[in-house]
Amino acid sequence: MFKNKTLLITGGTGSFGNAVLNRFLKTDIGEIRIFSRDEKKQDDMRHEYQAKYPQYAHKIKFYIGNVRDLQSVKNAMHGVDYIFHAAALKQVPSCEFFPIEAVKTNVLGTENVLTAAIEAGVKKVICLSTDKAAYPVNAMGTSKAMMEKVAVAKARTVDGNKTMICCTRYGNVMCSRGSVIPLWIDQIRKGEPITVTDLNMTRFIMSLEEAVDLVLFAFENGAAGDILVQKAPACTIKTQAEAVCELFGGNKENIKVIGIRHGEKMYETLLTNEECANAIDMGDFYRVPADKRDLNYDKYFNSGNIERNPLTEFNSNNTELLDIEGVKKKMLELKYIQDELNNKGDK
Repeated sequence: MFKNKTLLITGGTGSFGNAVLNRFLKTDIGEIRIFSRDEKKQDDMRHEYQAKYPQYAHKIKFYIGNVRDLQSVKNAMHGVDYIFHAAALKQVPSCEFFPIEAVKTNVLGTENVLTAAIEAGVKKVICLSTDKAAYPVNAMGTSKAMMEKVAVAKARTVDGNKTMICCTRYGNVMCSRGSVIPLWIDQIRKGEPITVTDLNMTRFIMSLEEAVDLVLFAFENGAAGDILVQKAPACTIKTQAEAVCELFGGNKENIKVIGIRHGEKMYETLLTNEECANAIDMGDFYRVPADKRDLNYDKYFNSGNIERNPLTEFNSNNTELLDIEGVKKKMLELKYIQDELNNKGDK
C-alpha cells in the first residue's frame, strides 16, 4: 500500500514519528516527510538516521512549520499521499495552565491539517487521539475530544473516496517522550525514591509498536469518520512502579506518593457508554463509526433505532489488569528498556 507513496507525519520528531520511521524506512515507501516546528530535533533526527540507515536516509525529508499556521502546512502538502497527524500538546499539567495553547495546536491545528489535506487531494489522513478524550476532565483531553469532533465533521462533508479521514484513540505509550518510566529509571539510578501520584490509579499501557499497529489497522480498515480503539491491558501505578523497581534494582519500599497532578483522572476510558451503543467489535480493536444522521431531527419523532449494542464503557478499571510479572514482560519487549538494562552498568 505504501510502495512509492509519500507519507507526511505531523509532529514527526516525537516518539511516534521515530517509531514510524523505524518501521517504514527500510520498506519500498517512496518518501517520509517529517513536519514539525523544532529545528534542533529535526537536525538531531537527520544525523541519527543518516548514521543508522545511510542507504535509506535520503527518503526522509524535513519540513519546518507549525500546524497552527495553515500556509506552512500547505507548503509541506504537495504530492503527499497519506498523513499520520501526530502533532499535539500532550502534557496534561501544562495544558491545564495554558488551555488556549492546547486549543490552538490540538483543535485549530487539526483543522488546518485537514483543510490542507483535502485541498491537496491527500488520500488518507489518520488523526492520533488519546483515552483522555473520552469523558474529558482536563484541558488536554477536552482539546483532543474537540480534535476528534473536527475530524469526524470533516469526514462527513468531504468525499471519502478522495480524502478518507479517521481517528485512532489509545492509552499511555510506555517510554514515550515525557512519560513516567524513564523518570523512574533515572530516579533509581540517582538513589532517589521514585515518585508516584496515586498507587491505586490505573492506566492503559501499550508500546510504541502497538501504537503504530493501531494506526496501520485504521489505515487499512477504517472508514470515513471512524474512531478506532485498541483493546489494551492496564495496570495500577503501584504495579508499574514495582515492576520498574524489580527490573532496575529500585527499592519497592522507597516509593514516594506525591498526590494527583493538575487535571489527572484515577482511571482512563477508551470507549464511552454512549460510543458503545454503536461500537463494532473487531477482535483486538473496537470501531466507532461516525454518526451519519443529518440535522433533520423532526423525523426521529416518528422513527428511530431502539436497538443498542450490549457493550458497556471500556476503561482501565474493567480491562485486563496486569500483575507485576505481566507488566515486566510487556516492558521487556521494549527496545528502550532493553537498551537501558544493557547500559545500566555504564551509568
